[in-house]
Amino acid sequence: VNAAMWAVPDRQAALLICLAVQQRIVPTDGLGTAAAAARGGRSLFVRQIVADVCDGAHSLGELDVGRLCAERGPPAPSRQRLCRLPRGVAYLDLTWEDAGLTVEVDGSHRAAGVTPVEDALRQNEVTITGDRVLRIPLLGLRLEPERFLDQIERGLVVQDARYVARSA
Repeated sequence: VNAAMWAVPDRQAALLICLAVQQRIVPTDGLGTAAAAARGGRSLFVRQIVADVCDGAHSLGELDVGRLCAERGPPAPSRQRLCRLPRGVAYLDLTWEDAGLTVEVDGSHRAAGVTPVEDALRQNEVTITGDRVLRIPLLGLRLEPERFLDQIERGLVVQDARYVARSA
């Protein structure tokens, strides 16, 4: 929290908080208390980022998608939902359980080595168990945020229409 308070741009402050939690250097249980005690010009921003991170956002991309969704109007998703798969567990970035929709936000590191293979296997398993998975590459989010948000909204609407049709 102190490092975030001293960081120059807000994005760097958010990154410091995300990295510390994502790398399991800092547990979330005391982070909220530390943020609540912070004083200064950036303390409100730091408290909001800490709240988002403690709610499950573990990357700047996830924070950005959550913020963009909140600004646009879709309901808030669950973050880092634990999903049991045949070969272990996975943590899904953003999930709307009622709609059967999951969004995975992929940083550039997701394209390296065998990571795409593991991501595909995980996505396939999640899809087989009933959720639809949308992937948002971080570069795509930067270049075409509205188009990706349109897809999220359409994914939520499509599921609602299917639910209405099944229950009618």
